[in-house]
Formats: sequence, C-alpha cells, structure tokens
Amino acid sequence: MAHFAELVNGIVARVIVVSNADTASNGVEDGAIGAAFCHNLLGGEWVQTSYNGNMRFNYAGIGYTYDTVRDAFIAPKPWASWVLDEATCRWNAPVAMPSEGGPWAWDEATVSWVAV
Repeated sequence: MAHFAELVNGIVARVIVVSNADTASNGVEDGAIGAAFCHNLLGGEWVQTSYNGNMRFNYAGIGYTYDTVRDAFIAPKPWASWVLDEATCRWNAPVAMPSEGGPWAWDEATVSWVAV
C-alpha cells in the first residue's frame, strides 16, 4: 500500500492509502503514477508520503507543509522559539530537554523545560 497527501496551497489537507496496483508500472512503484491516479480520482495535487518516513523526511499529516525545495513534509512549528533541523526537517527546542528527572514540558515564556 502507498500513501499520498493532498496539498492545498502547500498544506496537507488529507492523506489516503492507495493500492500498489494503482501506483506501479510493470510492477515497479512510481510516485508520479500514484499521484496521477489520485488526481484523476479525486482532483487536486498529490504527493507520495511514506508511513515509515523513508521519503520526504516525515510522514505527512494534516496541517503539515510540503516544502518543494527540501522535498520534505514539515510539521507545524510547535513553539515560536523552536528551530528547524535542516538534516531531519523536524523542529527542535533551542535548549535540549534534560535527560534526567521529568516528565518535562516546554515553557515558551521562559524558553526552558519545566518538570510537570
């Protein structure tokens, strides 16, 4: 099974599952074939995503942005102070979460982790 994300103005609106038979040519999976299948069936713009994250960095979720330059799905930014890790296309806190104690929650007002 293959997964495809529908994009509306670069934002993921929904993710669907498509049969491998509708994404392949001569038994070889091709994301363009699957995207065309989705478009012909439902209209719109579609991009393949991978449930295990082995393509486009992250599995697409509703509200994620598709960055065409990075060819990556990027989750919404969780906090204003967090920064995007270019190597993983994931958001990181500006301060590492403590490895001991916790559980921890991010406190944007103090830009720090606090025990909860």
